[in-house]
Amino acid sequence: MQSSNPVFKRGLAAIENRGGTVVDQSTDELNNLYNAPAASSMRTGRMTIDDVVARTALLFVVLVGVGSAAWTLNLGAGALLIGFLGAMGLGFYLSFTQKVKPGLTIAYAALEGLALGTLSHMYEVQYDGIVGQALVATIAAIAGVLWAYKSKRIRVTPKFTRVMMSALIGYMVLGIGSLIGSFFGLGNGMGLYGLSGFGPLLAVGGVLLATFFLVMDFDQIEKMIASGAPQEQSWRAGFALMVTVVWLYLEVLRLISILRRD
Repeated sequence: MQSSNPVFKRGLAAIENRGGTVVDQSTDELNNLYNAPAASSMRTGRMTIDDVVARTALLFVVLVGVGSAAWTLNLGAGALLIGFLGAMGLGFYLSFTQKVKPGLTIAYAALEGLALGTLSHMYEVQYDGIVGQALVATIAAIAGVLWAYKSKRIRVTPKFTRVMMSALIGYMVLGIGSLIGSFFGLGNGMGLYGLSGFGPLLAVGGVLLATFFLVMDFDQIEKMIASGAPQEQSWRAGFALMVTVVWLYLEVLRLISILRRD
């Protein structure tokens, strides 16, 4: 089983290093696995869906808690810069390190909370009510894509993965080109996100990409559980989900700001 997500690649490597066999399983086999009586990770030492839910929930509690404090204190651009740069650096480290580091994963959630709380307050000052709209839209997108995945209306295939990775590369190239163009006065600036005339297209594309990458995250987590990933890998799974959800929220926030400005 291969993964395009570097976070999950480390999790799969951990399975192989412990002598486990990483196998591809059909959707029906995975459903049978989840319908069987659940074994506690305390007994088996293997990751379960409950472990993933618990770790992910803890990370979001930290993110929301720090974000709420940053919102209330209105810390400004300095806090935003510290949060985003710190989260970016720590995120790259956690994505590529072999060893799972729960403490640093929680620190990453705190830095993301600092950045998102500060940035969200900036958007709210400019567009009253926008954060509530973005949160509702993000939660609706997560619920919708989870329902579509579990009901088999969306299937993750090798072709699906290749298409998503190609779309991501195109999105990044367009975004970088748009940003460079804005430095030379080509197109109109896009406010807090700073992109030029491609802003609406990038925002829509970003929302769709983040949504479909969330589907890929769900698929990789199911396969890690089916393959017997060690329990500590649930931290890696929670981290990967948080990264994708934060990306989705930012893209939704940006899209709504563009629509309201226009």
